Amino acid sequence: MEQLTVIKIGGNIVDNETALDQFLSDFSSIPGRKVLVHGGGKIATRIGQKMGVEANMVNGRRVTDAQTIELVTMVYGGLVNKNIVAKLQALDCDAIGFTGADGNVIRSVKRPVKDVDYGFVGDVEEVDAEFLSTILESGRQPVMAPLTHNKQGQMLNTNADTIASTLAVGLSSKYETQLIYCFELPGVMRDINDEGSVITQINPESYAQLREEGVIVAGMIPKMDNCFDAIGQGVSKVRIAQASDLKSILVDGEQKGTTLQA
Repeated sequence: MEQLTVIKIGGNIVDNETALDQFLSDFSSIPGRKVLVHGGGKIATRIGQKMGVEANMVNGRRVTDAQTIELVTMVYGGLVNKNIVAKLQALDCDAIGFTGADGNVIRSVKRPVKDVDYGFVGDVEEVDAEFLSTILESGRQPVMAPLTHNKQGQMLNTNADTIASTLAVGLSSKYETQLIYCFELPGVMRDINDEGSVITQINPESYAQLREEGVIVAGMIPKMDNCFDAIGQGVSKVRIAQASDLKSILVDGEQKGTTLQA
């Protein structure tokens, strides 16, 4: 089975032009089939402030009212996505940008109201792996914005980590798929202030222990849960790593970052 790499790049890298340019240069040099999923929350917050649309965050997630869904559709699906695609084209990487609405590639439902009404936020229901496979087999690299739709004309703001994992799961029926979350830290760390404290491997048993010890807390818990869900649904390997290490991991074969295994 042919290999595929799904890579999610965090907002702190997208927001830093120097770091983004280096990351995209590394991404373009990776051989084989690949999909890039990006965030862009900091840019949306900054542009929203200029437009008088203040960010409302609850439990680390953006509450997406009618004004905010217009804002993030413009910023994620337009400004951020097309800038990344243009930069990749300049690197001779034939990228093509998508939201979930394009080609009906990711369909979601509006998140039901429980303790918090998150507004126009989508929970993924279906991924069209056949469509994405056609794009990949044509030699092009999909670049996914964190936006989906409900097939009833409504765009939905959707967590980029979730999009990356559901794409990796959906495509695992056609490829041997690995998923890499790239951000500004060198991996999952025992001590956030000590870059030498990276935990190189985590399995479900050690994950439970790290949670009990308070090493993995808060926003890292849903991210890790997402990772193990992906492994349980056919993704061969998940890694959390520093964006600047992407090339050394995928081209040079170095064992950097944190690898999650079943």
